[in-house]
Amino acid sequence: MNIYIGDLSINTTEDTLKSLFAEFGEIESVKVIKDRFSGKPKGFAFVEMPSNSEADQAIKALNGNRVDGNHIKIKHADSGGKKKNKRPFRRRDY
Repeated sequence: MNIYIGDLSINTTEDTLKSLFAEFGEIESVKVIKDRFSGKPKGFAFVEMPSNSEADQAIKALNGNRVDGNHIKIKHADSGGKKKNKRPFRRRDY
């Protein structure tokens, strides 16, 4: 299961998140998202855990906790597969 972690401090590293989530089970990957040009963290990350039950336990236990001075927000990451269709642009004839 892919987990979204938001409101991270710029000082939070992948190792910090790995040690935080390791107590709830196995971790496949940890990725702190960084700005393409400056290389500075954008304030959010993703953690991949193979077990859904362990991931749910981690979300419930860690959501709202303080990490490196910030209260983090944790939730299931959106798979991004299904997008809402927009109405096509319609030109009005006056």
